[in-house]
Amino acid sequence: MHSSSVLSPPNCSLLKRSHRNQIEKLSLAPLKNLPFCGLRNEILAFEFSKLNRCETQRVRNFLRNKIVSASVAENGNAPTSFDYDLVIIGAGVGGHGAALHAVEKGLKTAIIEGDVIGGTCVNRGCVPSKALLAVSGRMRELKNEHHLKALGIQVSGAGYDRQAVADHANNLASKIRNNLTNSLKALGVDILTGVGTITGPQRVKYGKVGFSGSEVTARDIIIATGSVPFVPRGIEVDGKTVITSDHALKLEFVPEWIAIVGSGYIGLEFSDVYTALGSEVTFIEALDQLMPGFDPEISKLAQRILVNPRKIDYHTGVFATKITPAKDGRPVVIELTDAKTKEVKDTLEVDAALIATGRAPFTNGLGLENINVLTQRGFIPVDERMRVVDADGNLVPHLYCIGDANGKMMLAHAASAQGISVVEQVSGRDHVLNHLSIPAACFTHPEISMVGLTEPQAREKAEKEGFEISIAKTSFKANTKALAENEGEGLAKLIYRPDNGEILGVHIFGMHAADLIHEASNAIALGTSIQDIKFAVHAHPTLSEVLDELFKSAKGTTAPLISLEDHLNKALRCNKDRFG
Repeated sequence: MHSSSVLSPPNCSLLKRSHRNQIEKLSLAPLKNLPFCGLRNEILAFEFSKLNRCETQRVRNFLRNKIVSASVAENGNAPTSFDYDLVIIGAGVGGHGAALHAVEKGLKTAIIEGDVIGGTCVNRGCVPSKALLAVSGRMRELKNEHHLKALGIQVSGAGYDRQAVADHANNLASKIRNNLTNSLKALGVDILTGVGTITGPQRVKYGKVGFSGSEVTARDIIIATGSVPFVPRGIEVDGKTVITSDHALKLEFVPEWIAIVGSGYIGLEFSDVYTALGSEVTFIEALDQLMPGFDPEISKLAQRILVNPRKIDYHTGVFATKITPAKDGRPVVIELTDAKTKEVKDTLEVDAALIATGRAPFTNGLGLENINVLTQRGFIPVDERMRVVDADGNLVPHLYCIGDANGKMMLAHAASAQGISVVEQVSGRDHVLNHLSIPAACFTHPEISMVGLTEPQAREKAEKEGFEISIAKTSFKANTKALAENEGEGLAKLIYRPDNGEILGVHIFGMHAADLIHEASNAIALGTSIQDIKFAVHAHPTLSEVLDELFKSAKGTTAPLISLEDHLNKALRCNKDRFG
């Protein structure tokens, strides 16, 4: 925990604009509106600019302690000392990432988990699904006689053991879960077992539902409770023939014909698995096209390769308004309703139905009513720094929410990035995460990945802000490594501003697209322009050259010429900064 500050209170002086600016720079802006008048004057009058980093942190700790004391005098609710610097409710990927970073920052940390370490991603999501997709990828290779013949390979009789495939997924999840648990314990993070409930400012109770439990206090609290599968009304899930992704990952059986409701990431990945294992698939999509969340050009190409040649048909522009599980020898019955007219359009009878209509935040039972916080469609409202906003529009002191529970970007690695960002803030360094730099991937065969804006989103932004955009594309058919693998089907697409070289979005469909996207996401995160990234060197022959060619093909951006003298001066400055 933070040590108590021994710094004497700063002297009061006249309130100046410069003092307000200093407060802003130290991320203490919310303190300006506190009702504790004497303390407010102390804060705003202090000459922060005269302090070095270490002294600034000591002042920050002093002020935070003063805030707590003043708050107690005001309402008697907040504690005066704390069991932990940071308590995290939820031990999924987001909570785990935040905990590890908190330990690195020297914070005494506890994590509360009422289920199992790893959350949805490790136990019922990203991790086991990748095990199933690894199997589907191998099966596709072994069954593709034309592809193998082109490589000079002869294979016959490829098959699979369903239970062994299911065991592979389960064993992988167990291994990763144990790794996460051990890493937390090794770093000294206290794992508190039970359901976490906020009982008041900086207070959390944990324990079994229905029991009294134990209460701990924390200087800061992060909510990281994740999400659960969303099941629309009218759909009866029995966990056997009408299932969610939670059930599907157990692979208890492989149906001859399965309907998948929703054609986003989850639905698309499971269609890859089921068709590789021999199932016929029918997509049911409420919007007018499949894969509505992807860039339209990428969706069109993906449909041509991932859907049309496979045993997949689809219904678009319809809702699955009623689904009845199979029973007594009868099949699963699905009622399809036109999305526009709201009239029943058709009825399907299939062996199973997978509900892949997205996910809903898991925020019930958190005790949000104790701190005047109202959810919005289940999501906890936060600002750009993940600070929780109450029902009156005010920030709740020392309370943050990350990951699926806040709805900003429902991806495991986004939750981890948000958690790290929050830890930076509570450690004294302001940080705002750029969500447009966070990549996403769909692990089909071939894969789809993306970062930033789609082309329609970029054009809308350009029209509002008054700039032009340009598009560059390159094909995997021009890449030596892809051709060597006989995997030339694929496209990379760049959306950028020709006036300043800003990268607005990158979309990839092709072999190992999920790995290739990170060069683009890092470029966006670091503000690297097309002019600069064109000079990056890529090993040959590698798939990374797809991105190399993509950036080099961008038109209308002229890289500034840099003289040898400029390079030498820059190198000298860097060495001086490093070594003095």
